[in-house]
Amino acid sequence: MMIMVSIICVIVVALIIGLSLLTTSKGYAYKHKVDPHPDDLAEQQRDEREQQKEANAQNNRT
Repeated sequence: MMIMVSIICVIVVALIIGLSLLTTSKGYAYKHKVDPHPDDLAEQQRDEREQQKEANAQNNRT
């Protein structure tokens, strides 16, 4: 009887550890989405405007 209880306890503990590892693994795999930094966003917009100006200048030459 005691051996049966011990086996069940080991199975329950192994199951809990396995589920804990699974949830921890999924938590680390989650890709968090963060808003861009305002300075980076301003720089990207400035680059896009410069590219648009260059494209317009090339179109005006042709």
